[in-house]
Amino acid sequence: MDGSSKNVLERQQYSRERAAELIEYVRGKGKILILTHDNPDPDALAAAVALQLLILWKTGQEALIAFGGVVGRGENRVMVQELEIATHCIHDLDLDCFKVVCLVDTQPGTGNNSWPIERPVDVVIDHHPIRPLTEDSPFVDIRELYGASATILFEYLKTCEISINTKLATILYYAIKSETQDLGREWSRADREAYLYLLPLANNRILYDITRPQVPASYFTAFSRALENTRLYGNVLVFNLFDIDHPDIVAELADFLLRWEGVEHVLGMGQHQGMEVLSFRTSNTDTRADRVIRDVLQDMGTSGGHGMMAGGQIHRCERDREEQLSLERLLTRRLLKTLDVPLEVANPMLAE
Repeated sequence: MDGSSKNVLERQQYSRERAAELIEYVRGKGKILILTHDNPDPDALAAAVALQLLILWKTGQEALIAFGGVVGRGENRVMVQELEIATHCIHDLDLDCFKVVCLVDTQPGTGNNSWPIERPVDVVIDHHPIRPLTEDSPFVDIRELYGASATILFEYLKTCEISINTKLATILYYAIKSETQDLGREWSRADREAYLYLLPLANNRILYDITRPQVPASYFTAFSRALENTRLYGNVLVFNLFDIDHPDIVAELADFLLRWEGVEHVLGMGQHQGMEVLSFRTSNTDTRADRVIRDVLQDMGTSGGHGMMAGGQIHRCERDREEQLSLERLLTRRLLKTLDVPLEVANPMLAE
């Protein structure tokens, strides 16, 4: 049941009931783990922090937040530092000691989180399309029409009358702001209400620091590499970063290059520690990005996303430069076939 289409009172009642059900499920069960997807973005981190607070206030139990990978994007690193978000690497934990496992902004079997697929998951809260393995979890709250997982957790806190302090408001606000591109992409009425409620509570100085972080020289090198390895096929842009320091840069550059005049679809890729990372973006509201990336990857890897943004991974695929180019050509052919775009290449960097 998706709460986005309901009126305000119905949504509030629905979130109040779901929050109460969740609280009763975790109460007294022992150690709790809250896991986000690998290399978490602001939405995943904000949802995790809000869930952690909800559990603490209502049960007195402390939950631990963890993920695989790194917080790589400059804005996200500043957010974690400024807002003092305590996290752990899942690979440093004894997973057997946790009696309740919660996934936020991700689901079992998606391939984008480090929770072993053979282990059970108790709680799943997400705004992506539901996956088959998710239905095996005792508590599931999937709201596909919501623009952010943080909005779901915001409604939990608000209907449970839990005070939202400045730091938490800033985390939640920035999560919704970044996930929906300031309510310009895949937002719902629920996201807008949360956004407007949180805005006057957020810390403007911290928001300024988050959106204008200091970045290393390698950040600009990645931009240069993306432009050097960009190919245009009509209204489709494909770029390859080859070897990258952190996976987040692919999505960041996909968002950036979608602003290219005449471009409606962007596919970016890069190799990180033996894994090929893909990011797909579209400005065409009739295109289902999650389906496009699934058709591009087929049986090569895992993927997930929404109507206008999606990502994927090809695991254990360490390739040299020539092999990476070969993979790029294969994925490009599949992409163009899916989008029904002819294979006519123009290099925009050389076109002027």
